Amino acid sequence: MTIENKIRAMAGTLVLISLALGVWVNHYWLFLTAFVGLNLFQSAFTGFCPAEIFIKRCGSKSNV
Repeated sequence: MTIENKIRAMAGTLVLISLALGVWVNHYWLFLTAFVGLNLFQSAFTGFCPAEIFIKRCGSKSNV
């Protein structure tokens, strides 16, 4: 799995978890959904993605 696919999987998982927490626990969890969305949006233009740094530090290698 490439790093880009891992980033997409991580973002999708965070969105779904925060959406569920926002519905069933507290609506403030929806701010996490907004943060993930804004981060994806800005990384499309700047190329900077904190999730990529996190995944690389966890020891993941790119399988391009």
